[in-house]
Amino acid sequence: MVSKRILTMQDLSCVGQCSLTVALPVLSANGIETCVLPTAVLSNHTAFERWSCLDLTPEMENIMAAWRENGFKFDAFLLGYLGSTSIMDVAKICFRDFSKEDADVIIDPAFGDNGKLYPAFDGEYVTAMAGLVSSANIILPNLTEACFLTGTEYRTDGSVTFAKETVKRLTELTPSDIVLTGIERGGEIGELIYSDGVFSEVWAKKLPRRFHGTGDLFASVFTAVYLQSGDMAAACEAAGSFVASSICATDASHTYGVNFESVLNHRK
Repeated sequence: MVSKRILTMQDLSCVGQCSLTVALPVLSANGIETCVLPTAVLSNHTAFERWSCLDLTPEMENIMAAWRENGFKFDAFLLGYLGSTSIMDVAKICFRDFSKEDADVIIDPAFGDNGKLYPAFDGEYVTAMAGLVSSANIILPNLTEACFLTGTEYRTDGSVTFAKETVKRLTELTPSDIVLTGIERGGEIGELIYSDGVFSEVWAKKLPRRFHGTGDLFASVFTAVYLQSGDMAAACEAAGSFVASSICATDASHTYGVNFESVLNHRK
């Protein structure tokens, strides 16, 4: 059986379990040939007090020129933290030039949480992302990102009805299937899936601990399972379970990511 080849575009944090250092091992361990287009190299992720960052946008044209000469094509794309609006233009070129027929494009907008944008982003970035998600087959926003993309005031009342209304607004921006991640009700956390005009929900017990990089981990496991099964609900269940197991395997003193490696090593 020939494995699928995926291209993932996101930053590389040299220290900290997120972005490419999560996506590459998770996708590869699930039997998917994983190719990367790093958007930037960071000394460590930005939850630390200090960091350095090298923007790789100038090199991307050289990389893609070599790919064209070599005739590379990809079965799927996974986009995470991009960092600048110019990289979104690069992403569109990648979709145009390097897609196999019927290639899947999965985008995690990765620009905010808890009702706020991440410090590096502004309204211009959100507007550009709203344009990029129109190219996707599946998008994986959290509620914060969905609200910003649709110009909706963020609410924290745990209303599934509000979440569904926000998803419906997202359909005005993109024809993609939508997986709204990290929604909460009572003591549960889950995903709201919208596909072919139908909603479905996946729920699990909410754990009391939060860690950096769990969204990247969810997106990576989701993508791996979806590419193999074509089942979004099964992909959500597998991703949620993997993230929960990784959180449980993480010592409280380990604050810069989750110990997903031990879970990946012992998976069935």
